[in-house]
Amino acid sequence: MADKQISLPAKLINGGIAGLIGVTCVFPIDLAKTRLQNQQNGSRLYTSMSDCLIKTIKSEGYFGMYRGAAVNLTLVTPEKAIKLAANDFFRQHLSKDGQKLTLLREMLAGCGAGTCQVIITTPMEMLKIQLQDAGRIDPICDSSLCSCDSPNVFLFVNISWEAQRKLMSQAAVGDPGGPVELRSHTAMQLTRELLRSQGIAGLYKGLGATLLRDVPFSIIYFPLFANLNSLGGRGADGPAPFYVSFASGCIAGSTAAVAVNPVDVIKTRIQTMTRGSQEDTYSGVTDCIRKILRQEGPSAFLKGAYCRALVIAPLFGIAQVVYFLGMGEFLLSFLPQQNN
Repeated sequence: MADKQISLPAKLINGGIAGLIGVTCVFPIDLAKTRLQNQQNGSRLYTSMSDCLIKTIKSEGYFGMYRGAAVNLTLVTPEKAIKLAANDFFRQHLSKDGQKLTLLREMLAGCGAGTCQVIITTPMEMLKIQLQDAGRIDPICDSSLCSCDSPNVFLFVNISWEAQRKLMSQAAVGDPGGPVELRSHTAMQLTRELLRSQGIAGLYKGLGATLLRDVPFSIIYFPLFANLNSLGGRGADGPAPFYVSFASGCIAGSTAAVAVNPVDVIKTRIQTMTRGSQEDTYSGVTDCIRKILRQEGPSAFLKGAYCRALVIAPLFGIAQVVYFLGMGEFLLSFLPQQNN
């Protein structure tokens, strides 16, 4: 990706294809990460990633692991496209006569990419987290004991939970050992309720925390990937083989993911609208840090770290392979060429 010049449309297509493939493969792990990160001392339902996935399948069925996937699959294309294309754009403008970028310039390019992507990432994460965490809240939340940041969304979500509990009890009578299919609210319904009650700011709740996560992530990831990938290059100017690009993307992605996991925990807690009766609410980043340290200790900032590494590593490994294979250029080759 860093070695060859790619047109902007091809970059957007490559980023979109990589995002769709990656999200489809790793979304259940991402769901487990969200539920593990949102667990507080008073509502510990899952002991590990595997325990979370097993309990999710038992209570919600196989497709319960894909709660919120539609939001990701819809918005991951522009998100990944913006991130990867912006990094290439900044790298090209920061390079001097095609020379190799210094580490500082590589970090600046990554910073620019991370800043650009939050336009899409923040509302995508906001909606995805509500849908992913609903299955964790359902068993522990009672409509008289829940807390929610928006009264309208609170009422709407609790109506959904009441319907789900009725379905669970009916299914338990008919088939006590089988999975329960839960009818959950949709991303469009949540979006309408947020816009009605809080305006556009409702979709961008946690913007500051998202910036604090994505900018450092990109500052770490892109320079690390570029340097790892260059180690496997064929000759002085030859591109690295695809397996080197894949491995470099996986290593750089997992390293950056673990490094910024504490901020990801903070972002997830802030963006979660509905909580159990024993769970804390947060007014901002500083308040969230203070309460987590006081109630759960420093180790809480590492919740879901291995899940996040397992999610990010293949996501960015796949992205680099898609770029290497030139799938965007291949698809664009079928369009009629315009003669100058």
